[in-house]
Amino acid sequence: MHILVIPSFFPPYGGEFCLEQSKALLDMGHEVRIISNVQLSIRRSIREFLFFHHQRRFTAIQGIPLYQSYMRGIPLMIRPNMQRWIRIVRSMYKDYVRQYGRPDILHAHCAKWAGYAAMLISEEESIPYVVTEHLSAMTFREEFGNDVEHTWQIPLLRKVYENADRVIPVSEEVVDALSPFFGKNYKWTPISNMIDVDFFSYRPRENREGRPVRFVCLGNYIYRKGYDILFEAFQIVHDQYPTACLYIAGDGTDGKACRKMYSHLSCATNIFPCGRLDKNAVRDLLYQSDSLVLATRDETQGLVLLEAMSTGIPVVTTDVVPLNVRIHNGCNVVPVNNVKALAHGMCKVIQNPFKDGKELSNIVRERVSPQVIASQLDKVMKECLSS
Repeated sequence: MHILVIPSFFPPYGGEFCLEQSKALLDMGHEVRIISNVQLSIRRSIREFLFFHHQRRFTAIQGIPLYQSYMRGIPLMIRPNMQRWIRIVRSMYKDYVRQYGRPDILHAHCAKWAGYAAMLISEEESIPYVVTEHLSAMTFREEFGNDVEHTWQIPLLRKVYENADRVIPVSEEVVDALSPFFGKNYKWTPISNMIDVDFFSYRPRENREGRPVRFVCLGNYIYRKGYDILFEAFQIVHDQYPTACLYIAGDGTDGKACRKMYSHLSCATNIFPCGRLDKNAVRDLLYQSDSLVLATRDETQGLVLLEAMSTGIPVVTTDVVPLNVRIHNGCNVVPVNNVKALAHGMCKVIQNPFKDGKELSNIVRERVSPQVIASQLDKVMKECLSS
């Protein structure tokens, strides 16, 4: 099967999920390539805006053939930027066909706006397209607000869903969560994102006797990740277990705003900010920890939870995470925005040392390994082609 992947986001602005799925499908023996048009923001990085390639080029990333373009976005010009982005992607598709031939199927990552570009290409070329949706309801709400009827983007994205040969939400819960925006009048099959279970493999932890219990939170310092709730909860934990430690990692966790949020607490000396870490450093931090805690307010899936459990430690999180993450005995769920409940969940981890790390890691492997998820994607795409 010749699969052309079109991501809405790509390095250096995300796109990890797209890469992982593309590699897994390539490993199955499919012909997989990516066309990527990244809109650069001068506000984010003047250096990237000025010096990243100005010409399209055929290259490769992590062994996957890539047709790459960087587009300079115009600040505050949302609709013109979107329209130009889509024109470029459609033009890149024509270049791609001249180079590699016509694909059998298009795989867009996120309806906004790769899905919309894929829909337009599909209409012109009579090629089926599927859309894997990663974005959460809170993400759309932050951008569009609640006035769905008067938001110009909504009708376009609703059409993407309704015309798709299949929408692939990363969890069943995404469908209900996004229904106020896009309804449910479309064909969908939930398929989890995958994790690198060989990289985030099981490792037994150091004996806890004679040392402090170590919690870790992996998430960017943004409202959705609930750091305000986490710090208050950790204060309660610290009052009962003064030696407990909390490591926080992600963009902004080592910044002034984050430090200010907990600096007045007596537990502050036991909070260790790590900032943004690469994949190897994240794994090392997990191997040094006894439990991951995530006070998230909104989560389409929460792969960091699965990565932690894959290494053999339990997690404490909130009831907004979808069911496909809630592994019995490994994923401890408490009500969202509830400081006392989160603290209680963390205290239970301290009181009951976890002994089933290897079994927990095996369950994660059986559910979300690249081989398992690629097989599910393969099945859906073949169904779309056959119909």
